[in-house]
Amino acid sequence: MRCVSRFLLTPVLRWLLALLALASGAVAGPRAVPNRPPARPLFTMPVLEAQVFFGVDVLESQGFALLRGKRVGLLTHPAGVNRFGVATVDVLRRSSQLKLVCLFAPEHGISGDVSASVNVDDSVDRRTGLPVYSLHGKNRKPTREQLRTIDVLVVDLQDIGVRSYTYAVTMRYAMDACFLNGVEVVVLDRPNPLGGLKADGPMLDRDLMSGVGAFPVPYVHGLTIGELARLAASTPGVMDVPENVRASGRLTVVPMRGWRRDMRWPDTGLNFVPTSPAINDFGAVVGYAMVGLGCQETGFSHSMGPPYSFQIVSAGGKSPDVLIRDLQALRLPGLWYQKMTQADSRGRPVGGVLVQVTDWSAWNPTELSFHLMRLACRYRGTNIYTNFNGLQTSKFNIHVGSTAWWNALRHDGARVDVERFLRDWRSRARLYQDMTRRVWLYQ
Repeated sequence: MRCVSRFLLTPVLRWLLALLALASGAVAGPRAVPNRPPARPLFTMPVLEAQVFFGVDVLESQGFALLRGKRVGLLTHPAGVNRFGVATVDVLRRSSQLKLVCLFAPEHGISGDVSASVNVDDSVDRRTGLPVYSLHGKNRKPTREQLRTIDVLVVDLQDIGVRSYTYAVTMRYAMDACFLNGVEVVVLDRPNPLGGLKADGPMLDRDLMSGVGAFPVPYVHGLTIGELARLAASTPGVMDVPENVRASGRLTVVPMRGWRRDMRWPDTGLNFVPTSPAINDFGAVVGYAMVGLGCQETGFSHSMGPPYSFQIVSAGGKSPDVLIRDLQALRLPGLWYQKMTQADSRGRPVGGVLVQVTDWSAWNPTELSFHLMRLACRYRGTNIYTNFNGLQTSKFNIHVGSTAWWNALRHDGARVDVERFLRDWRSRARLYQDMTRRVWLYQ
């Protein structure tokens, strides 16, 4: 594996780039967030100038040397842009150093507007005329015939730092196919919106690896997509290829410039481009990590639209006041609750509880979800998990990733010892972070 670690900018060039960013509107200034509690606003953007350069920016600054003279396939989506908001598709197309011959699309399609879990067909990109090969349809990996047309697969996907989000899975599956067929892989790195210091939730059992989890990592994994690629390429048993193929595979990660592990997305000063229909801003990223698992097959539901995607929780048959009372009784660190009304898909008002993070350092991202699972049994007056059918059980387990948790939850229901599991997962997460430092590209 190779890593292109940094590039130099003269003061004059940095000044010009800043002017260009201001002119294009790509630099995000402070933004107000409604209904925030008075303490420690989380989602404001104090940065006046974007300090982070994506991997695609670094690649371009180096004259596309890695791709010179090569036929290129690009795995990307609408959030694959440079720091000025120009699509990576266009950045590569306008270069005379390479030939962009095809596109590969993850879940939600090349335009990012297909609903979750819906299969996407191969197509032709209306804007560029390039063939688009779907990796979320009849094929989940590039075929040998598709790979014969390229010398290198470039990956520019914006992940959100949560194991069940499928873009990292798509990248790893594509790496499998490329390594098996002798095709080079270049990953253009991008920020983990949750930063690189939070690792939380259960590690994925290897026998539960699937299309919503292809890496043996905690649910909130604390790695960038480039670091995940390095983890797969350097760790026996992660990729679905023979070991000699993994060891001889060609992976290059183009790191960002200016990103640090303590940076959340607002700290980068960059505009957030929606990564999928429901993940429309940084708040949705936080909410997905926080309540996504807890609202799966439990009777709890979360909001799906702006401005509070994944941040408003409701429970059928329970008023917001009751839910707030029970959530406050958990005394979970770093969280704040407010009664909120939001329109449902039919425009009808629905009451729920807005859950917001007020203390980032104290917040444990997945903690609330596992308490919701226990609370669901209490609200129903029965152990709901004993009635799951095979499909429900499989879906639940491949997302959560822990057979031990499932066995305890199914046996104990409302009496399950959530705190014991949380302590164990935190201990394992610390060991995981120590072990994965070898693939870190940033401090």
